Amino acid sequence: MTAATAVTAQNSPQDYLDLHNAARAAVGVGPVTWDNTVAAWAQNYANSRRGDCALVHSPSGRPYGENLFGGTGGGWTARNAVKSWVDEKQYYNHDSNSCARGKMCGHYTQVVWRNTRAIGCARVICNNGGTFIICSYNPPGNFIGQRPY
Repeated sequence: MTAATAVTAQNSPQDYLDLHNAARAAVGVGPVTWDNTVAAWAQNYANSRRGDCALVHSPSGRPYGENLFGGTGGGWTARNAVKSWVDEKQYYNHDSNSCARGKMCGHYTQVVWRNTRAIGCARVICNNGGTFIICSYNPPGNFIGQRPY
């Protein structure tokens, strides 16, 4: 019972917001707020992945940007997910607006996208015992040719 409470306590809207806003503040970008409509979208999509836990983006035409995170076992938290995305900062070159060769940095750029104003995130434990976490972003970011900040 205590472990379940601890995990839940680490996955509140405020946990997601604090982690996002710390990364945004580090590059001079304003904070995001929590949007229940965006969160409902994220929760619906997370629920749809419960059966396979596949890190597959929602269908094209979605209204929001999104970052996905998954892990084996049920102990993964908001902190693990957002940290994994923010850790991609080391691969992002702002001058060239590109990622280091062979590396990903698009999760990071979505976290700090200056025009994004609201987020909503969700976490589910999948049927296989794994964890699926999604954060959705409104408005979306990562437009080709545009810098995140």
